[in-house]
Amino acid sequence: MTIARFSVAACSAATIGLALATQPVAAQQYPSQPITIIVAAAAGGFADGVARAVGERLNEKLGQSIVIENRGGAAGNLGARAVATSKPDGYTVLVSTTAMAINGTLYKNMGYRTQDIAPVAIVGSAPEAIVVNPANPAKNLREFIEAARQKPVEYGSAGVGSGSFIAAEYLFKVVAKAQTVHVPFPGGAPAVTALLGNHIQAVAATVSPLVTHIQSGKLRGIGLASQKRHPIVPDVPTYAESGFPDFHAASWVGFFVPSQADAKIVARLNGAINEVVREAAVQERLKRFALEPMYGNPAETAAFFKTESARWGKMVSTLGMSIDK
Repeated sequence: MTIARFSVAACSAATIGLALATQPVAAQQYPSQPITIIVAAAAGGFADGVARAVGERLNEKLGQSIVIENRGGAAGNLGARAVATSKPDGYTVLVSTTAMAINGTLYKNMGYRTQDIAPVAIVGSAPEAIVVNPANPAKNLREFIEAARQKPVEYGSAGVGSGSFIAAEYLFKVVAKAQTVHVPFPGGAPAVTALLGNHIQAVAATVSPLVTHIQSGKLRGIGLASQKRHPIVPDVPTYAESGFPDFHAASWVGFFVPSQADAKIVARLNGAINEVVREAAVQERLKRFALEPMYGNPAETAAFFKTESARWGKMVSTLGMSIDK
């Protein structure tokens, strides 16, 4: 477990302890003690990077220390379970990804229920992408699909159950009716390494870890599952430009709390997080992960999460995927 602490010298530890001992913790007093952010992923990834970028500024916005703990594992379910079963007082916050919208349908037993978690803010999003080796004759997704309709092609991803795999399988098998063979890898990096060596014909991944390879010309981006081109890789066409206008999928990062948390606490956190994400320095850090900033009040955030859960749930169900754990 990796733990990081960001602190503010608002008052002495003794004063904080006395205040907590003599005053009840209530929504109108929130926050009156340190906040723990549990990242449902290992240190170093974009979910972790976002948690730290936002956490470093939240301590000043909220006037309390922010403690970050990494609890990766079980496709994000370990960290989510820890928050879902915690006291709904706003002092245990989850940072997770699109996995939150996928796992409720994909897993038969997550160790918690989707309705036990409520979204607070979605702060950044990056589209799914398909890349090929420059030696591949396909210049765009349309050409790649046409080749896959003639004979099976192999593509890799971070593994069965990942958002990248689900989006690619749905595109290839359901939308495009192409012949593809999935080659699972223990992560995105090994899949990209195999593609760089031309051992597979494509990789499906969130655009974030692909940017440097696309910009250097070592890989060719043939499609982004977004409604518009991405400013960091503007030469990569969208799926819509290749004839698939109704299909888009993205990996995003969001903050969550137990669903029983008071609405005033959710609103306080939402407002503070949105303020932080609007800061230029934080947006620059998000761009390092090819994440485009997102904002929304609690109602808008809840609506977005509901829509995303339905979108990913449909893909999982249509593909007949299920993990019995």
